[in-house]
Amino acid sequence: MKRLLPLLLLFVSFSASAQEGTIRYDRVVKIDIDLPPEMESMRDQIPTENKTAMLLHFNEFESVMQAAPKEESDDREVRGNGFMFRMGGQQGENITYVNHDEGLITEKRDFMGRTFLIEDAQPLLAWKLTGEQSEYIGYAVQKATAVRDSSTIEAWFSPQIPVAIGPERFSGLPGAILVLSVNEGQLSFSATEISLESVAEGAIVAPKEGRKVTQEQFDEIMEEKRKEMEAQFGRRGNGARVIMRRN
Repeated sequence: MKRLLPLLLLFVSFSASAQEGTIRYDRVVKIDIDLPPEMESMRDQIPTENKTAMLLHFNEFESVMQAAPKEESDDREVRGNGFMFRMGGQQGENITYVNHDEGLITEKRDFMGRTFLIEDAQPLLAWKLTGEQSEYIGYAVQKATAVRDSSTIEAWFSPQIPVAIGPERFSGLPGAILVLSVNEGQLSFSATEISLESVAEGAIVAPKEGRKVTQEQFDEIMEEKRKEMEAQFGRRGNGARVIMRRN
């Protein structure tokens, strides 16, 4: 019994420390390229995905995710045949704050030069555990799947970090989500670094800047702007169409 007590105290200490920290993810969005025949020779020069490093700070009750500070410019530009394609980090100053205790999300989104503040209830996904287990960057992980609208979601989470957190709006599993894929990788998150040290005071706060809208209102604004751009640019002349899926 005396031997078990130190082990029990060590386990309790580890569990407590694992409920706070920072996870660094690579966020990848696949890009569908639709080029006219006269521009097919440029296809190999155009990236097929956009990658952004993201940081998720968390504690037992709340989390906040935003783009990691850039160490160098990751903008890419391709020119030719009167065509110019430019792509940089798409996340900019976007911030996703989740109050897991109250089930609320506050999200700051920059879109077309305007800043919006989306306030919404935390999505509840009907996760199904598959029973599959593996190891990922030193953590034991388990697989779970879910369906949201028409999107299929696959996640690997670790009970070793016993907090129901995940990237952006994805959460609700009995452990931190370390790997997540939507629609077979159209959108994906992969943890690259995990720190279970205390988060700096003031690092986990809800954004307050921007015009307040609901998620439905923001989706309508995005759809309206998309239609405007299609009407303005469309496929005129040597125009190319680049589609970045939002899931």
